[in-house]
Amino acid sequence: MFGLRIRYLSFFFGLIAVLSFFNVVYSYYFNLYLNLNTYYISLILSLLISLLFYKFEKKKIKISIFEKILTIFFGYIAIPLILSLPFYFSIYNLSFLNSFFEAVSGFTSTGFTIFENIKHIDQSLILWRSSIQWIGGLYFLFSIIYLIDIYDDSFKKSLTNYISFNSSEILKQSIKIFLLYTSLTLLIFIILNLISIRVFDSLNLAFTIISSGGFLPNNELSNILKNNTQIIIFSILLLFSYFSIFFTYNLFFFRKKNFNFFYEDLHLIFYYLIVVAIFFLFFSFNKDFSINLLSISSSMSNIGFSLDYNQANLNFIYLILVIIGGSFFSTSSGLRLIKVYSLFKYSINQILSFSRPKNIFMNKLLFTEINFDFKEINKYFLTIIIFILSLFSLTILLSLNSLEFESAFKLSILTIMNTVNSATYGLSDFNFYGLNMFTKYCLILFMIIGRIELLTILIIIKNFLFKD
Repeated sequence: MFGLRIRYLSFFFGLIAVLSFFNVVYSYYFNLYLNLNTYYISLILSLLISLLFYKFEKKKIKISIFEKILTIFFGYIAIPLILSLPFYFSIYNLSFLNSFFEAVSGFTSTGFTIFENIKHIDQSLILWRSSIQWIGGLYFLFSIIYLIDIYDDSFKKSLTNYISFNSSEILKQSIKIFLLYTSLTLLIFIILNLISIRVFDSLNLAFTIISSGGFLPNNELSNILKNNTQIIIFSILLLFSYFSIFFTYNLFFFRKKNFNFFYEDLHLIFYYLIVVAIFFLFFSFNKDFSINLLSISSSMSNIGFSLDYNQANLNFIYLILVIIGGSFFSTSSGLRLIKVYSLFKYSINQILSFSRPKNIFMNKLLFTEINFDFKEINKYFLTIIIFILSLFSLTILLSLNSLEFESAFKLSILTIMNTVNSATYGLSDFNFYGLNMFTKYCLILFMIIGRIELLTILIIIKNFLFKD
C-alpha cells in the first residue's frame, strides 16, 4: 500500500479508543444515554484497527520521505473516518458527508461546523468534538517530528543538538511532546477554572486552545467570557498554540550554550508586542482594547475566536495575521513568521547588494548567530508559491459554486490556514450545512492540504511527475 507506515498510525487509533472510553464513562456519570452506543462503536473499531496496524505491518529498515508523507496524508483521511462515527450514528440524523466534514474540520483544527445550534447538542458529543481537536493537534506535532528531514537544519537545532534524527531521538522527542502537550492542556484547564469559567466549558476550551482548534462548547464566546479580566486572560492563553510547544520546556531547562533553542520564540514575542502596540495606539479608540487583544491573539495563533463585534475595517489586517501564523513547532498554521521574515530580509539584502555592491549583507536571523542559506530561501519561496496557487484554486472553486468572491476569498484563506470563521473575518454567519456536496469535498481536501504543510505537496507532485 505505497509503503505506508501503518504502525505509526496505530498509536492514534489507540488514543481514539482511550478517549472513546472516557466519553462512555462521562456519559454514564452524567446520565447522558442518547449517544452512548456511538462511543462503543468508535471504541471497538479504533481498538481493533490499532491492534491490526501495529501487528501486521511489514518491517522495513529504510523508508523514504515520500512514504512518510503518504502515511501522514493517509492518516488525515483514515483517522477522521473513525472520528466521524459518533456523529453519523447520533440522534441528529447527520449524513455521512456532514459527519466526515465535522470530523476533518476538528482533526485539522480548523473549526468549521455543520451544527447551527450547539445548545441542542448532547454534552457528550460536544466533548467528543473537542477531543477530536486535541487528537488532531497532537497528530500534527508528531507529524512534524516524523517528517523532520524535509525541514531546515535551523528548525532541528531548536529541538536538539543532534544533526540527524535516528529512531531513538524521534521516540525521545515524541514522548517529550506528548508530556508537554498533556501538561499544558491541564494547565490551561486549571487557569480557566480559576477565572470562574464553568468546568465543562473550561475542559472543552482547554482542548481547543492547545490544539489551535475552533470548536466552541457554546453558540457564542460572549456567553462564556463575561468580563474584561476573563477576556484578557483568555487572550493570553491563546498564545499557548502560538509559541513553540517546547518554549516552556526550554525556559525551565535552559542551558546557555543552547540559546538558539529560543530564536523563533524571541521573534514571535517581538512580533506580537509590535502588533499589539500598533492596535493599542491606532485601532482602539472606539472599542474596548480587550476585544482587539482577543482578535489579535486568536488570529496569530490561527484559532479564529472573536466576540460578536463587527470590525469590517480590520478584517483584512486580521487575515494577514492569520496567513503569517505562529511558531513552526506549534499547533498553529500559517506560512510561519520565521519563514516570512527570512524571505523578506533575504530579498532586501539582495536589492541592497545591487545598489551597494561593495558592502556585505549578512542573512542572519535577529537575536541569533544563525545564518539561513539559499536552499532554505528556495523552500520558503516555494511554500509561498504553493499557498498562492492553493488559495487561487480554492477561491475559484468556491466562486463557481454560488459563493460571492469576497466570501470565497476569505473562506479560502481560513480553510488553508485552518482557522475558524468568525466575526473577526466577516464570516460569523456562514452556513456550512447548506453547502453542496462538491463544495464540502473541496473544503475537506484543502483543510487537509493546509495541515500537512504546503512544502509536502510539492514533494508528492515531484515524486509522481519526476520518477527516477
